[in-house]
Amino acid sequence: MQEETEFEQFEENDPRINYKVRAKKTLEEYKQLDAEDESLAKWKESLGLSSDVLPLEFPGDTRKVVIKAIQLLVDTDAEPITFDLSTEESIKELASKRYKIREKSVYKLKITFKVQHEIITGLRYVQYIKKAGIAVDKIDDHLGSYAPNTAKKPVYEVELPESEAPSGFLARGNYNAVSKFIDDDQANHLTLNWSVEIVKK
Repeated sequence: MQEETEFEQFEENDPRINYKVRAKKTLEEYKQLDAEDESLAKWKESLGLSSDVLPLEFPGDTRKVVIKAIQLLVDTDAEPITFDLSTEESIKELASKRYKIREKSVYKLKITFKVQHEIITGLRYVQYIKKAGIAVDKIDDHLGSYAPNTAKKPVYEVELPESEAPSGFLARGNYNAVSKFIDDDQANHLTLNWSVEIVKK
């Protein structure tokens, strides 16, 4: 598996790296903010601000974004490929696995996650891809802004846009990916190392 630092070349000249976000407010501050402002009340409601906030994933859990699962949905397969992200061990094991995808398959990622502690703004899914040690692609998809999950909305699910697997003799083979979940504060909530193999159709 390639080291994460090998993907840093993608981040050069990214203006978001130097973007400064205003100081965040606590959930209680948001609830009290301009209580008489109807438009702001609707905005807070759209964010899911509620008193029915779920407890932490486990006592003392300091994570703000908990990625619970990622599914690789491929058109040629009946069952999605599921990345087990439930434990530290399963996340580490992901780096040693390689999933096969047929060339020219149409695929997309489905991300299931939970937010806790505070509102997360500008969450993005960033993915760096290499083949034979050469950088070949970067994906940067905006996931949105989210309030901590509630009993009515226990998890969030987001599907990324579809992509088509490359084809041809030169395109087949092993691809290494590094995936990150980054917010407006440039906080990286999770880094995943994983691999796919593009095989003949």
